[in-house]
Amino acid sequence: MQDKTDRTSLYAEVTSRVIAELEAGRLPWVQPWDAASCGCTMPHNAGTGRRYSGINVLILWAAVIDGRYTSQRWLTYRQAQAAGGNVRKGERGTTVCYADSFTPKDEQARARDEDRDARQIAFLKRFTVFNIDQCEGLPDAMTSVAQAPVTANILPKVRALIDASGADFRIGGGEAYYSPGGDFVAVPPQAAFGEPINWYRTALHELGHWTGHRSRLDRDQRGGFGSADYAREELVAEMASAFACASLSIQPTVRHADYIGSWLAVLREDDKAIFRAASGASKAADYLLAFGGAAVDEIDRETAA
Repeated sequence: MQDKTDRTSLYAEVTSRVIAELEAGRLPWVQPWDAASCGCTMPHNAGTGRRYSGINVLILWAAVIDGRYTSQRWLTYRQAQAAGGNVRKGERGTTVCYADSFTPKDEQARARDEDRDARQIAFLKRFTVFNIDQCEGLPDAMTSVAQAPVTANILPKVRALIDASGADFRIGGGEAYYSPGGDFVAVPPQAAFGEPINWYRTALHELGHWTGHRSRLDRDQRGGFGSADYAREELVAEMASAFACASLSIQPTVRHADYIGSWLAVLREDDKAIFRAASGASKAADYLLAFGGAAVDEIDRETAA
């Protein structure tokens, strides 16, 4: 019961914050990044190097903005100590979560006896992490400031990723969209965008939808314009684009807020909706980034150099 209460509390807490941001006209996954403070990159664990995913990305991005931190690197209290440093006295951590499910042994036995699929039990664990700006005594390898790659070097690699996806990608017309029935992406020419980088952001948004086709990640894309299902899919594609852009060190300047009203309706009805959407967005972004392979690795090497 305590675990269920803990999950409910976290769902409600995170959802309330996202709703407040949307009501204020801000998109939590397209933060007003201050380049002088912290670049738009994916948050990751400074000890393991593992990138955070799903709802934790939104949680940690918000914490970076609130704390005016200069890094997207995080550690637990014990990790900071194991690295030879410590968390400064008085610092408050940020709560992230790990959600999964398991099947109890007795349920497995009952399922075998009853010739049915075993039921899984969901669980959610909370962890407290600290930004490396909140720590002291850490080794230089953890605290050195990475040099952001030059935009002109990134964009050709993003185009290579798009080409490698094998998607039916059509350039032309005056609208950007994905056709689930025809399984193709349409994007206006780059000249229609004030800044080239926003063409790539839009392309990644539409490719985010493309990942949901039944032959790929198989998301529900049957909802018509204006429906709750349509809003949920738009939410996944929006965040998938944001996660992919951050992974590629792209900082778009456009703010797409066309669906705020429908997103608010979905989130007010279900406090788990943003968790599901963020999880779907991470899977979609990872699916796309896998096509970049060597290109993304090269960007990471340039960033770390």
